[in-house]
Amino acid sequence: MTLRHQIIALAIVPLVISILAITTFITWQSANLAKNSIDTFEQNMLKTKEAEILNLTNLALSAIQTIYDKAGADDEAAKQQVAAILTSLDYGKDGYFFVYDYDGNNIVHPRQSFRHGHNWLDLTDPDGDKVIAELIATAKAGGGLHQYKWQKPSTGQIADKLSFVVSLDKWHWVVGTGVYLDDVFAQSAAANKVMRANIRRTFVIVALIAVPSVLVVFTTCMLLTFHERRMADSRLKALTQRVIDTQEEERARLARELHDGISQNLVGVRYAMDLAGRKVRTNVDDAAVTIDRGIEALNGAIKEIRRLSHDLRPRVLDDLGLTAALEALCYNFAERTGIETDIDASGFTDTLKAEANTALYRVAQEAFNNVERHAGASRLTVKLWSDGGRARMTIADNGSGFDGSKDGASGRSGLGLRNMQERMAHFRGLLLINSSETGTTLTAMLPKSANRPADRQAEAA
Repeated sequence: MTLRHQIIALAIVPLVISILAITTFITWQSANLAKNSIDTFEQNMLKTKEAEILNLTNLALSAIQTIYDKAGADDEAAKQQVAAILTSLDYGKDGYFFVYDYDGNNIVHPRQSFRHGHNWLDLTDPDGDKVIAELIATAKAGGGLHQYKWQKPSTGQIADKLSFVVSLDKWHWVVGTGVYLDDVFAQSAAANKVMRANIRRTFVIVALIAVPSVLVVFTTCMLLTFHERRMADSRLKALTQRVIDTQEEERARLARELHDGISQNLVGVRYAMDLAGRKVRTNVDDAAVTIDRGIEALNGAIKEIRRLSHDLRPRVLDDLGLTAALEALCYNFAERTGIETDIDASGFTDTLKAEANTALYRVAQEAFNNVERHAGASRLTVKLWSDGGRARMTIADNGSGFDGSKDGASGRSGLGLRNMQERMAHFRGLLLINSSETGTTLTAMLPKSANRPADRQAEAA
């Protein structure tokens, strides 16, 4: 994979994983909430059913209470009368009362007459629950609820049933009634189905909103990234071209200096030596004067060589530091141009890295060249100082100034300023230029990060 593809993959994969994780969590949370809601709904329905059958049982007991209280333990007539009353107290298609004795014999069952008079103590439901035995045990224990499976009269299907039973101890009877729970479970299933449909719909809505939004944001970021990368590539190409152009300009300048300066001086020295030689051979008296002129021309060539080498890399910058190098630069500039030049470095503490010293020196060199070529100034001042450990340098002249917007434009005229700005930007510094008709002030500022480490500063001290 290329670097661009790796960047895209690293951006997409965490994004997709995050979307899936968030969606899964939302779905899981929604499912839990739905399940809790349905469970609560089902419990409330069961409680309602329990209250219903409890009230029905109390009504049935109220209907037979008088007869039961007056009858004896073996009063068959009273038993027949109570059985008839309980048989008649049915409600709806599936609501009825049933009666069993303690031995499991059926006494009353309005919906299943075939059970009357038979013993059902060993009857079990599909779950293996001994229904009649459990109902009798619950009634003997003081009455209560019992859930089991039983045939529903209206459908003929086996369904869950919840019954409430009480005992008539004097007759050893168990009286009870119940409700079928299939409608409760059906309502729970319907609610569960609705909840799941809502969850799916919510998931789809979230996906339709979140996924396109995230993709739009991702696409926008990627487009911006690619745009910035193209701009950076173009800037890098332009910078590379400027470096090449600058190198070519410097080579051309050195070639001109060598041809027009040193070469001419050396040619003059050669002619002077040839002339002196001819005069010596012909015994001319002024041969010494010609030799002196050749020596003078040779000294000029030596000075020119020193000037060029100083421009390329001043040794004083490495040997004595930035302050001495700037003072020498100011002295040579004043001597060469006749422009009054002053420098104040009394407040400067030289703690800069060697590269930062070179950057400030090159900025000053370029500023001096601009003053010499374009400013038409008669006075130049340089101030070098430290402010809270940060190096500062100000170069001001009283020349004609310039239009910064034009000089900063692309072209040869703005190359020097861009070079100075890039030198400062390399160290995260700033280059401020204030130019008007009365002169130009250039301020170079370096941060503390341009200083040498503390241990190297101690060694230098």
